[in-house]
Amino acid sequence: MNVRYMFLFLLLSVFIIFSTVVIAQDDAPKFGWKKSVVGDLNLTQTSFDNWAQGGENSFAWQFNFNFNFTNNQENYSWANSGKLTYGSLKAGDEEFRKSIDEIKLESVYTYLMNAYINPFVAATGESQMTAGYKYNDDGTKTQIAAFMDPGYLRESAGVGYSKNDIVKTRLGVALKQTFSSDYPYADDPETKNEIEKFKNEIGAESVTDLNWKIASNSLLTSKLELFSNIKGVKEIDVNWDNVLSTKISKYVAFNFNVKLLYDKDISAKRQIKQAIALGLTYSFL
Repeated sequence: MNVRYMFLFLLLSVFIIFSTVVIAQDDAPKFGWKKSVVGDLNLTQTSFDNWAQGGENSFAWQFNFNFNFTNNQENYSWANSGKLTYGSLKAGDEEFRKSIDEIKLESVYTYLMNAYINPFVAATGESQMTAGYKYNDDGTKTQIAAFMDPGYLRESAGVGYSKNDIVKTRLGVALKQTFSSDYPYADDPETKNEIEKFKNEIGAESVTDLNWKIASNSLLTSKLELFSNIKGVKEIDVNWDNVLSTKISKYVAFNFNVKLLYDKDISAKRQIKQAIALGLTYSFL
């Protein structure tokens, strides 16, 4: 089976299984499943007709879907989370263009030895849902990405530290796989006559999570992921995702997201994505 469709099948299976299990165990008091499924939709539209000051018609939308299913038991914890984000925009007579697109799944199993330091195993998957394009100055476009192209998987094992529920960090050995069928994301530049479609790296991984409720209606979440290949310890991959969420009313929310990426295999410069969204939100669970 094609790797792309295997990943999609896994995504759907994980969501269905966890939704069923969590709902079935909704009454667990101290131990058992804790669940959260939240989606929000943000819309922006402007239109002009004989407007003397000038302007261009535009329309943009963005959908965010986040879930977190955690099974807490006396001697272990199994945390599963996912993030799906997609949006597009249209300005003037141009066609709709993708503005944001992200799939991320994470599963962490922790064996609870004491109050602070505990061993863990974890797996993470990342990709995008649809094709990505680079838009040229002459009006043409060039496709540079697709579903699971690139796609990233990471597996790690090590020790986690948590003194409270606000900050949690873990450090361990890790494997990182890069999948790329039609684009050179997994290519080794040292092999001039061959374009690789798969790359496996062995190294060390550090993940730090911040979950800080700064006000009764505002939550700041931050995840800093660092990966270093043992063949190039001076080159550290950085994935730092920060989200400030404020619930203005029961169905209206504000989100501010800043994400920083650095991977020398993709770009010699750091990449930054920033998004501000105000729109409707709904908690499914």
